[in-house]
Amino acid sequence: MVTIALDAMGGDQAPAAVVDGALEAAQEPGVEVLLVGPQQLLRQELRQRDGARARLRVVHAPEVVGMGESPSEAVRHKRESSIAVGMELVKDGKAHGFVSAGNSGAVVAAAVMVLGLLPGVDRPALGMVFRTVSGPMLLLDVGASVACRPHDLLQFALMGSLYMERVLSIPRPRVGLLSNGEEESKGTAAVKAAHRLLRQQAGINFMGNVEGKDLPKGVVQVAVTDGFTGNIVLKTSEGMSELFYQMLGDSFASAPHFAFAGFILKPALKEMAKSLDYSEYGGAPLLGVRGAVVVAHGRSDAKAIKNAVLVAKHAAEVGLLPALQQVGPATEARHQN
Repeated sequence: MVTIALDAMGGDQAPAAVVDGALEAAQEPGVEVLLVGPQQLLRQELRQRDGARARLRVVHAPEVVGMGESPSEAVRHKRESSIAVGMELVKDGKAHGFVSAGNSGAVVAAAVMVLGLLPGVDRPALGMVFRTVSGPMLLLDVGASVACRPHDLLQFALMGSLYMERVLSIPRPRVGLLSNGEEESKGTAAVKAAHRLLRQQAGINFMGNVEGKDLPKGVVQVAVTDGFTGNIVLKTSEGMSELFYQMLGDSFASAPHFAFAGFILKPALKEMAKSLDYSEYGGAPLLGVRGAVVVAHGRSDAKAIKNAVLVAKHAAEVGLLPALQQVGPATEARHQN
């Protein structure tokens, strides 16, 4: 049985959507969910849903970290928040992983402060799985570490490769370094130095530099960048996806014959929307810390919460954390960069 601690107060639709997602996840074989949050509120939510007999327990955490709060201030001063208590459950061995759709900065800060980084790893990385024309691709970092050195990008590449191998069962995933050109001479000083390290590192199927236009094509299965750039890529892709569907809807509504075309295309459009839906992948794994931590989207519904819990469960089952513990020692010789 894998036990996952779930921040019941994280996300725009909390606690209702989180409780619904927890109940759905608890119906899956081999998983127990610890709902972390104000006990009285959560018990009331469960009574409304007849969830008393689910493989689900409530762990009291009276404080809540708001989406707009300073992550460092929240971690320091709200020691009984649902995020902090959830991390402590993982640290104490009472849970195998932690999931939150709350303040992502606070989740990262709490993970580093409470769980700590893996030996030899200097910075954590958030990875987001995207659908491409040739299958899933992991982009990291998408916001955990804004300023990165070449050595950090090397470690991100190794951690991303291990995640794709273990969790998504993709052998020898193709790795690319996000830059402003395919040539080795392109990019910032840090990117060029990271390129050299990646070329020299054993255990990485490094394909060289990739540009932003290559990501949707599935040229690589792991795309590595710093958290500042990665977050911009993530938010831009979300905005473009929303714009596409808005323009499509406006076009179908503009004339009767377009509306008929929309009716005919509805099944195909539904399938396409499913492939682009973030809820299908659950959330972003936080790699580099001493625990299985998944950060779900702030707008997560019950389906996304359920999938995030199952991602954390699967990561624990396949031994992702022991595999990641080898990243620090494997890159120690290049740590001076």
